[in-house]
Amino acid sequence: MTRRDVLKTSIAAGAALKLRAAKIAQTRGFKLGIITDELTTQLDEAADFLASYGLHWAELREIWSHNLMNAPQEDLDRAKKVLEAHKIQVSDIASPIFKWNLPQMPAHRNEKRDEFKASFVESDADTVLEKSFRLARFFGTHKVRIFSYWRVQDPEKAYPMVRDRLAKAAQVAAKNDIVLVLENEHSCNIGTGKELSRLLKDVNSPALRGVWDPGNATMLGETPFPDGYNAVRGLFSHMHIKDTRKNPATGKLDWAPVGGGIIDFKGQFEALHRDKYEGTMSLETHYRRPDGNKIESTRESLEGLLKVL
Repeated sequence: MTRRDVLKTSIAAGAALKLRAAKIAQTRGFKLGIITDELTTQLDEAADFLASYGLHWAELREIWSHNLMNAPQEDLDRAKKVLEAHKIQVSDIASPIFKWNLPQMPAHRNEKRDEFKASFVESDADTVLEKSFRLARFFGTHKVRIFSYWRVQDPEKAYPMVRDRLAKAAQVAAKNDIVLVLENEHSCNIGTGKELSRLLKDVNSPALRGVWDPGNATMLGETPFPDGYNAVRGLFSHMHIKDTRKNPATGKLDWAPVGGGIIDFKGQFEALHRDKYEGTMSLETHYRRPDGNKIESTRESLEGLLKVL
């Protein structure tokens, strides 16, 4: 039996329950998907998994062991065919743009770069932006996820430079009919709902929206719901879903399956439904079971999410 046969056998279990849960999500108006490499970089296998749950959205970051920004054209063509065959739409391009050091203001910690097989610096920004626009058009989306540079010792001091650089990028995006969606990433200068709200309101461009990530917000001490959400309500077009919980041994937060952590996702989704949220959302698992199995960890988190819904 091949690896893919094993996966197919695994994902077939409980199909009726999964499809019923996905139908609940759809009837509430949520465009729910997964960042595919949180499952596996084998996009065909990830697409099988999504289809088994009746999910029709995918966020692309890494395919067949290549970051999307560096993937050969033959892999891009193959990916498009796989997604079309499974009737899966792309919510956004999960680019690593601005997930590098802010010029002349190194990160608070030693320099690090996006771990998903991408390695770029500020001098690459214009080229990578243009590449992301081409990828978005190729995969039929208008959204490109971006960041706000590795977090510095004093993010307030960096704020004017971050704001102005992202405003400039938004101007370029607007000319290309692209919307940049800025993620609140705890390791970057915009890490909470409050910080995200401030920048989006200051830039005030339809070409710069938010990616609301409640899990990341907890890592900087923010209560994501209701506090963070109230700050970003109406300002974001995409959302990342993952949970956190305190590690009793370290006292620090670790990633958790959705519904098994500290975030009030029930309240969050009720608010999204009440506010008629029309954007997309992706499960970004991060959580790993003790055995490290990415597929089963994602399944556990997804089924926790569907129970919340």
